[in-house]
Amino acid sequence: MLTLAQDLVSRATRFILAAGEEPALWTVSVRGRVVGSLVCEAGERRLAWFEGADRSLVNYAGPLDGDVDDLARVLGRRLGTPVELDQLPV
Repeated sequence: MLTLAQDLVSRATRFILAAGEEPALWTVSVRGRVVGSLVCEAGERRLAWFEGADRSLVNYAGPLDGDVDDLARVLGRRLGTPVELDQLPV
């Protein structure tokens, strides 16, 4: 039960930080390999892909607003394998 509560608090915190004007940075990882980044600056989000990232991710043109966990699920469905977004301190 405590793990569920911690997960909910963590998701809420990430959502609040992502929605603000404060800069934020996430790594985008697949199978433990960082393949890109998500940057939030001045309320705008953008994805950047590193060399070797799968084309199904690189070609993503969908929305970037909303919860980053939802974005990870959408990207994971496109790729057919889980995608993780991990927030880094800025």
